[in-house]
Amino acid sequence: MRKTLYICLTVLLSFALLLPAGYSAARDSVEPVIMVPANFSELAEMARPGVVNIRTERTVKDGGRVFRHFFGDPFGGNRRHPFEDFFGPFSDQPQRDYRQRSLGSGFLIDAEGYIVTNNHVIEDADQIKVRLSNGEEYEAEVVGRDPNTDLALIKIKGAKELMPLVLGDSEEIKVGSWVVAIGSPFGLEQTVTAGIVSAKKRVIGAGPYDDFIQTDASINPGNSGGPLLDLQGRVVGINTAIVASGQGIGFAIPINMAKTIVNQLKDKGEVTRGWLGVAIQDVTPELAEYYGLEQRKGVLVTQVFEGDPADKAGVRQNDIITSINDQPVATGRELSAIIANTPVGEKTKITLVRDGRQRTLTAVVAKREDQQVRAAVEQRESDALGLQVAELTPERAQQFGLDKEESGVLVMDVENGGRAENAGVRAGDIIKGINRQKVEDLKSYQAIMKKADKNEPLLMLVLRRNEGLRVVRIMP
Repeated sequence: MRKTLYICLTVLLSFALLLPAGYSAARDSVEPVIMVPANFSELAEMARPGVVNIRTERTVKDGGRVFRHFFGDPFGGNRRHPFEDFFGPFSDQPQRDYRQRSLGSGFLIDAEGYIVTNNHVIEDADQIKVRLSNGEEYEAEVVGRDPNTDLALIKIKGAKELMPLVLGDSEEIKVGSWVVAIGSPFGLEQTVTAGIVSAKKRVIGAGPYDDFIQTDASINPGNSGGPLLDLQGRVVGINTAIVASGQGIGFAIPINMAKTIVNQLKDKGEVTRGWLGVAIQDVTPELAEYYGLEQRKGVLVTQVFEGDPADKAGVRQNDIITSINDQPVATGRELSAIIANTPVGEKTKITLVRDGRQRTLTAVVAKREDQQVRAAVEQRESDALGLQVAELTPERAQQFGLDKEESGVLVMDVENGGRAENAGVRAGDIIKGINRQKVEDLKSYQAIMKKADKNEPLLMLVLRRNEGLRVVRIMP
């Protein structure tokens, strides 16, 4: 017995000698992590005067469609009209004028009465009323809107002793940090909720400049436009969207993105963005194989628009842009954001790879026009099948050994988990027909897709390089 006890004590002593010096002291000096702040009362009391309730009215046609659009809005849930279960959908109702009222939130950014909110809160409104935390109500006018980022700037006049919120730095806030949302969910003004930052740089398909902060702080219809605050009471985001079918998932526009936009809206009433004049694509494994690329770094140029800055600078189709002004770019969204924020007329250094060799070009950034934005989105956003398609240009047709006048559209990317991917459609496929209807070009593809029954399978005729024609059955 004594021998066994002696052996155990010897082992324990040896183990203790192997521990690093100061181990015990270091362990004792570690402060416990405070998981939940003691309370949010002081923060809420300080921030509430800067948060406002926004009520709008607008005149729209056809109340039946309005109900369906409003109740199915991604920012406001997925409810149906209460009588639809009894009488069926209201698609056959006659058109009539309808006064639609909506609720939202916003926050003061200065003592002059400027208020930041979401564009979808005030868009097409005939009347905008702002209620302050003290109950006073004012008419507001629109200073400027930016639908691409869903931001708007409005202003009230005559209010005194306003208490604007302090704008923070959304780059500094980390995943896991505590945040507080204040707004008017379901019209319940000055509601305070708390949670953490769940993720950053989320892309949810809301627009071309998606870069959302995801949070589990409770956000509901009516919170739109309200502030997301850090524990110092500084605005780090603007609450914008929710997942209608989920709980605990909300999205806020980073305040750093909003600062530049709000300043432009305040000075000019609109936002001016840079334009390079290229269609671009993230380099997926499929595209890397399709174009014979050895690496996936950078962004692939799929089209250069004639006469635009990139064309004048010498950028060519199939170039891989790796950096702008020595700032590396890994995705198309990063490249778009950098160019969009570049002042019009500024010379921009473009580093790219062409035929395995690095080149440096200089382009003078132009102003992006609305029609250019629409053209880019038309080719780059995924459709209901999870496909990104583009025109089959003569240059692309040649790559397949086809006649330059060949018809069809080119699949540029396939969304993971989408209907098309599940059916076996690949990037690089050429869509020749849908449901035995010939696809001539992008316009005819979209027209056929628009008329297709969403509840029925689609038969898609595709031409695949080195494999020929094949029929893909895409299930609803």
